[in-house]
Amino acid sequence: MRVSLATDTIRPARTLPTLENGDRIDQPTFHARYEEMPEKFRAELIGGTVYVTSPHKADHGHVHGLLMMWLGLYRARTPHARVLDTVTTILGSDSEPQPDACLVLEGGRTRISRDGYLVGPPELIAEVASSDRACDLFQKRDDYERYGVCEYLILIVRESRVVWCVHPNGEQAGSYTELSSGPDGIFQSPSLPGLWLDAPALFRGDVGRVTDVLNMGLATPEHAAFVRGNRL
Repeated sequence: MRVSLATDTIRPARTLPTLENGDRIDQPTFHARYEEMPEKFRAELIGGTVYVTSPHKADHGHVHGLLMMWLGLYRARTPHARVLDTVTTILGSDSEPQPDACLVLEGGRTRISRDGYLVGPPELIAEVASSDRACDLFQKRDDYERYGVCEYLILIVRESRVVWCVHPNGEQAGSYTELSSGPDGIFQSPSLPGLWLDAPALFRGDVGRVTDVLNMGLATPEHAAFVRGNRL
């Protein structure tokens, strides 16, 4: 229990070892230790390894803000969708990431635990990566693929490039394939009708174009049927 005072925060005495970058532990052990770490400490468990995250720079925050705007607009027109920002997500016995963003559907494969954490694979996870060497494209991709995250979107800041991983033929298991954009550079989600993204526009901060393209997707019969089917 945390008690807030005017000048400081009193926390219970630590009873477990601290989390260190590179620790090899299971998810229950990671979660218990994480609960005792300082408020501003942030770490993830990926494939049984602890990754202590570094502070984010301005370019990461800029792209992250645009990502959340885009997903928020989709959620506004898709009533059974929920968008979550940097929420702890328990995927399995060796995986507890804190993705930059995720989108879940009501009645989908996620649930909220008794202590308020997301459990299960979201329909979409999105990460903002500094470069194509970040763990987002390797260890995280492996975890998300293995635990059945339907779609995984990576925004690579230094290259202004999108990698969008999907399970082929709408499956929820098996190896990811990379989604290709159309000749106009627009990506279209295969399992979330209407979720369209003009990646070059997002990276150059062209909010109007990003919004216009998303609205094109939201105006399709496929999105209307998707919404209508979940109102029955």
